Amino acid sequence: MGLLILVTVAGLVASLVDGALGMGFGPTSSTLLLGAGLAPAAVSTTVNVAKVASGLAGGMAHYRFGNVDRGLVVRLAVPGSLGALVGVTVLANVDGGALRPYLAGLLLVVGLRMLLRFSRPPATGGPAVSSRPAGPSGPSVPDDVYHPGILVAAFLGGVTNGLVGAWGPVVTPVLLGRPGLEPRVAIGSVNTAEVAVALTASGTLIASLNGAGVDLGILVAMLLGGVTAAPVAAWVVRHLAPRWLGVGAGGLLLLTSTRDLAGAADLGLSRWAAYAAVATLVAVAARVSLRGRPVQEDARPALLPGG
Repeated sequence: MGLLILVTVAGLVASLVDGALGMGFGPTSSTLLLGAGLAPAAVSTTVNVAKVASGLAGGMAHYRFGNVDRGLVVRLAVPGSLGALVGVTVLANVDGGALRPYLAGLLLVVGLRMLLRFSRPPATGGPAVSSRPAGPSGPSVPDDVYHPGILVAAFLGGVTNGLVGAWGPVVTPVLLGRPGLEPRVAIGSVNTAEVAVALTASGTLIASLNGAGVDLGILVAMLLGGVTAAPVAAWVVRHLAPRWLGVGAGGLLLLTSTRDLAGAADLGLSRWAAYAAVATLVAVAARVSLRGRPVQEDARPALLPGG
């Protein structure tokens, strides 16, 4: 019973972060579930199944509001799904205990990326770029978005999604940095492509583990927490600057990942020095964030689930 309550809280916190930022459901929930002692394969399967359900709703909403470029979705979904196969193959064939420190290290990197992303103001202006005109596939997007580097980012995002459910924090910042691409289209397309990536990851894990990776009670508890947090996230994003929540989410990932790494390295009392370093880093990021103007472009699409 205590575990189900913890999973419900994990789903609530993850959905709160994701609903306000457009990213963070996977790494936040994975961090909390790994910290609760769940096996890595079970964590990845549970998180990805939950992401399929929330991603379908979010993707349809994004499409209805014109936030999706279908061509870009395909360009992200195909390499992302291939990357997810790589990630879940590693999970299914490597001992969970041996893999846990590496997953903690990966989440540490994701946390640093989120901290960097939300501690600085969004890019404005920039050089003019050629764009593909709007058409049946969706809104116009710059030709630069179809650079091969985007395929690499999507593949790596798929790998991290298969391992720890981290898709949005890896792929979204890459697209947000592209001049000429509206943030709403970047977030909407990434969230829609995530459905295919999460479906590939969860389906492959369930098949390879013969369903042993999914506990129905845990999955329902996570979904319950996520649904409960949805209206709360909408309220939070209206009263709290998204960058503050982003810095907080990045700090949470850093703290929990540092704890797991310190335990694996058996640091003893010296682990408190690492905790102090994390606290200092988050404080500096928060101070820098206060000097920047609020993230306005990213906040609106982030009201929709996904990421």
